[in-house]
Amino acid sequence: MFDASFFWGLFPIMFRYIDTTLGISLASLLLALLIAFIIAGAYYLEVPVLKEICGAWVSIFRGTPLLAQLFWICYGLPQLIVPMQKLSTMTLIIWGVAFNASSYMSETLRGALSSVNKGQMEGCLACGMTRFQGFFRIVLPQAVRVAVPGLSNNFVDIIKQSSLAFTLGVTEIMAVAKMEGSTDLKFLESFTAVMIVYWLIVTFFNYVQKLLEKWLSRMY
Repeated sequence: MFDASFFWGLFPIMFRYIDTTLGISLASLLLALLIAFIIAGAYYLEVPVLKEICGAWVSIFRGTPLLAQLFWICYGLPQLIVPMQKLSTMTLIIWGVAFNASSYMSETLRGALSSVNKGQMEGCLACGMTRFQGFFRIVLPQAVRVAVPGLSNNFVDIIKQSSLAFTLGVTEIMAVAKMEGSTDLKFLESFTAVMIVYWLIVTFFNYVQKLLEKWLSRMY
């Protein structure tokens, strides 16, 4: 039988840990965006050596499971890079999720950059700008508008991927669902509740995405 009272009692408990889930997600998003911009810029500007390094980065993090990457970063790399042993598990998880997400975001940005007419860059060079100036002042602002829907989808993926943090001992809403369900063996109620919480979070950010797209459309 479905225990409704137990089910509804889970939400106040899970809501106390939403800040952990959102903290991991937002921090990962910012770091992933920074790395993705570097990768996409290296490809667009065809920066020697850096372009090849970025290609290897994308290939590795798109070609391997996120869970394996998290364990590699949290347990494997600290054996090789000793200073990493002083970092918190939360920080390492943020790195892992961000590194993975950056490989997908960079492809979204590359597609957006390729949608900008090449004549834009040629016009910049004709006006005396360097390629870097033309990229940051003219091409990138136009590409960002095109990239927003794709990047928003990437962020939704980050929110869902943050649920893997519980496998490394971080208490967030997925960990709460597992612990509460294990206590009374009421997994149906606990995992139904956590799915609803994730759905509400994602729905909210989808709404924010639509507002952002409308704002950008008015700007142009």
